[in-house]
Amino acid sequence: LSPKAFSLPKAPIWQDSSTTECRELEEAIGGPQALADISGSRAYERFTGTQNKRVNLRSINRSHPTTHQYDSTARVSLVSSWIPSLFLGKIAVIEISDASGMNLMDVLTCKWDDRLLEACGGPELRSKIGPEPVPGGTSLGTVCSWWVELWGFSKECNVAPFTGDNPATVVALSFPGDALLSLGTSTTYLLSIPPASTPPKRFTTSHLLSHPTTAPDAQIAMLCYKNGAREQLRDRFADSHWTKYNQLVEGTSPGSGGYMGLYFPLPEIIPPGVKGEFLYRTQPGKAPVKVGEDEVPAGLHPRMILESQFLSIRSRIAAILPPNSPPLQRLVVTGGSSANQTIRQLAADLFDMKVYVSATKEAAGMGGALLARFSWWRATEAPWGTFEETCAGLGSEALGMKSVAEPDPAKALEYAGLVDAYVACEAAVV
Repeated sequence: LSPKAFSLPKAPIWQDSSTTECRELEEAIGGPQALADISGSRAYERFTGTQNKRVNLRSINRSHPTTHQYDSTARVSLVSSWIPSLFLGKIAVIEISDASGMNLMDVLTCKWDDRLLEACGGPELRSKIGPEPVPGGTSLGTVCSWWVELWGFSKECNVAPFTGDNPATVVALSFPGDALLSLGTSTTYLLSIPPASTPPKRFTTSHLLSHPTTAPDAQIAMLCYKNGAREQLRDRFADSHWTKYNQLVEGTSPGSGGYMGLYFPLPEIIPPGVKGEFLYRTQPGKAPVKVGEDEVPAGLHPRMILESQFLSIRSRIAAILPPNSPPLQRLVVTGGSSANQTIRQLAADLFDMKVYVSATKEAAGMGGALLARFSWWRATEAPWGTFEETCAGLGSEALGMKSVAEPDPAKALEYAGLVDAYVACEAAVV
């Protein structure tokens, strides 16, 4: 590629958190909640809106060495829209689900919001950002002649919109009414919200994304936690062995004997900025009482961290879902800890959902392939077909889904009664 094609040789991407314009953007819109109500998220350093705002502010400062870069920018792309641009031979439009992570789009209408565009890039950003975002399943056109002549592509090869890794994972592993729980060094929960007559609520501690295939009727809720910390407690209290860790969890009961622990080795995202270890004694109808580590039986910590992390998620699900939403159907677990049957079973009991795992280790890649298949099918056979229809013949086994745990009704009921206790403990921490 010609270096002259890019106005900014080292453009910021999703991993760049160096921007400092978040509070300015929130203040311009009316506060973090007002911004979340429109775009699905409060302002984040790694989102395109604030990154664009930074480049624009530098262009306004005529003494800055990069002042010309924003003025000379014809189009702003995401990585997910730039890749199909290379296949098309022209700049591709941005896909709606990845556009949800920009602080620039109205997450309910899936249209660029003029207030956000103005705040992040001035009146010219409307033309720089390009046409309105498009859903998955759209055909962007066919590959350009370069791919046909040099690499032997079919001239009828369809190009579909690309999306981000999280929406693609949702597409691969779930349908509306399902949830994904990624248990790695961090913890991420993705909820595919089924269509409802009222929109889901937006919060400053979570994200709401447009669903790649069913927006604007359905959305994806995303909760991101920085601290996994399960391995750290395994090392401290189970001699660094998962076998002993599992034995300690299985040897204790739901509720950990009235103790609750919140563990944040790193500054947390939910609740924001909190760091440290907080242990409490809980009793129904009473405020939690903070206790020291020496007052808590050491063998309870492995269960306590699982319960507090999962209860944090469960306490937020009910608030996000629209009223009278149908019960969630499946919980698909991924990540390193998803192979642990003890953790699978505790998740099934606490969330009161059947737990599934997928055979694929490349869920985002599978989601991208399914979206490409969907686009091709609609372009060639069924212009009004749905994503569910194109996947109807595949089934759970073809997608590598396997049920690995079912909830115990008695334990599920007990955990339902612990949500308020967790909320009280978190409030005491914050």
